[in-house]
Amino acid sequence: MTEHPLTEDIRLRPLRLGDGAALAAAYIRNRAHLEPWEPLRDPDFYTVASQQAQTRYAVAEHSRGAALRWVLEDAQSRIVGRLNVTDIVRGAFQSANVGYWLDAELTGRGLMTRAVRIASDHARDELGLHRLQAGTLPENTGSQAVLERAGFERFGFAPRYLRSAGQWRDHVLFQRILHD
Repeated sequence: MTEHPLTEDIRLRPLRLGDGAALAAAYIRNRAHLEPWEPLRDPDFYTVASQQAQTRYAVAEHSRGAALRWVLEDAQSRIVGRLNVTDIVRGAFQSANVGYWLDAELTGRGLMTRAVRIASDHARDELGLHRLQAGTLPENTGSQAVLERAGFERFGFAPRYLRSAGQWRDHVLFQRILHD
């Protein structure tokens, strides 16, 4: 995995072991922005120690071939977003899930669309995956627009699919077929 410039001041790069403090700061800064879309978080989640532990786990997942983790970083070396390709399944399926978030102050600039396209190309060209899948809450039209602009198509609706903000929530499902 390599670094990719998204704009003059934002780049997409692989998650690194030393990212715990920057991730903790990013999650604290975006806590209210992310709470409606994410699981309920224990207060410990927002600590440097917790983020360092999660980063170690994520890097180990990558080395096992189970996931890819990127961050979006600004010119001041602040983490301003995450992009994850997780649950990589090989064999006849050759598929994975995509999830992401972006700093509240940076939405609407096309950053995540570019990042998801890069991740999709990497999944196709470097990993040989056939398909990527993502789910969004029905009211998360911004995320749905990102996926559609990145070449994903809506293919389903999953009632009570994931637990977000403390409730089992319906999700709209999207997929991108990377190659036949």
